[in-house]
Amino acid sequence: MEPYYNHLKQALRSLLAAAVRLRDTTFKFFTAVADTLFSLYFASCSMLPCTVDLDDDDAATTTVHFWIPGHRKSTRPALVLIHGFGANSRWQFYYQVRHLSRHFNLYVPDLLFFGRSYSENPDRSIEFQAGCVAAGLRKLGLERYSVVGLSYGGYVAYRMAEVHVAAVEKVVIISSGIHYTDEQKEEQMRRIGGEGIRDLLLPKKPGDVRKMIKLALYKSRRYNLAPDFVLQGFIKGISNNHKKEKLELVDHLMKKANAKPARITQETLLLWGEKDNVFPLHLAYQLQSYLGATARVEVLKDTGHGANIDSPEEVNRLITWFVSSAKS
Repeated sequence: MEPYYNHLKQALRSLLAAAVRLRDTTFKFFTAVADTLFSLYFASCSMLPCTVDLDDDDAATTTVHFWIPGHRKSTRPALVLIHGFGANSRWQFYYQVRHLSRHFNLYVPDLLFFGRSYSENPDRSIEFQAGCVAAGLRKLGLERYSVVGLSYGGYVAYRMAEVHVAAVEKVVIISSGIHYTDEQKEEQMRRIGGEGIRDLLLPKKPGDVRKMIKLALYKSRRYNLAPDFVLQGFIKGISNNHKKEKLELVDHLMKKANAKPARITQETLLLWGEKDNVFPLHLAYQLQSYLGATARVEVLKDTGHGANIDSPEEVNRLITWFVSSAKS
C-alpha cells in the first residue's frame, strides 16, 4: 500500500501546483485584459503611447512612458497629469482623459517604476521623479505647460514648478500633503496605522486593497464589491510590479515629505476632498496660507482622498476652468 499512497501524494502535489499555476495565470490574464481596455480607451480619446529614453547613449538606463496627444493643436494649452501611488496613469486618470483631452494638449506620464517607466538609477527622491518627467517633456518638444499632481504626484508637480519655473505655467495640486509639520505627520501616521502604510500603498492581499479603497474613497462601496480574485489580480499584475523600488519610494517619501518646501510662484489651485482621510482638509488651507495670494482652495463636497474617482466631473470642470482662464 505504501507505493500507492506515495503515488497519491505526488499526484495531489502535482494537482495543487497546477491549480496554483492556473490561479496565477487567471490573475495575470485579468490584469492584462483590464490594462488593454484602459489602453484602448486612452487611444479612443486620440491619445498615443510613447516611451522616451532620457539617456543620450544607447544604453538607456532611464525611460519614461507617456500618453501624448495624437494631434497637437496650437490653439490649446498643454496640460500634464501626474498620478499618485497605486496603479499606473491609465487606471488613475480614466475619468479625466476624455474630458481634458478635448480642451488641452494632454500629456500623461507614468512615474518611474509605474507602468512602463523604469530607471537603473538608485535615486528614489521626488526631485529625481520630477526631473525625469520634465526631461521627458523637453524631449517631446514641450516648452510650456501647466501641471496637475494627484497625491504622491502632487509632490512631483510641486517640485517641477519649483525647479522648472520657465516651463510650468499653472499648478493644480489634488489632495497632497506637501506642507505639514513633524507633529502633524506623526499624528496622521498613528491614525492611518503607522508601519501599515506600506501595506496600504503596496497591498499584499485583497483585504489590504479593500482597506486602501475605504481609506482613499468616500464613495467606496461600489469598488469594494469587487471579488477577491479581481483584487488579487490587481496586486499581482499591477501593484507588485517593481515592488522593491516602490517600497524605496515610500520610505524616501515618509522621511522627506515633511521637509519645508520652497514657495512656488505660479498660480496654484488646491483641490481637496471634504472627507479626505489621508491628508485632512486643514492641510489645504495650511498650504494656501504658506503660498499666499497665488493659491486658492476649492473644497469638493462628499469627496475623499481620491477626488479624481469620487468627484470626477467636478475635478474636470475645475481643472479646465483654472488652467484655461487668463492669468490674474
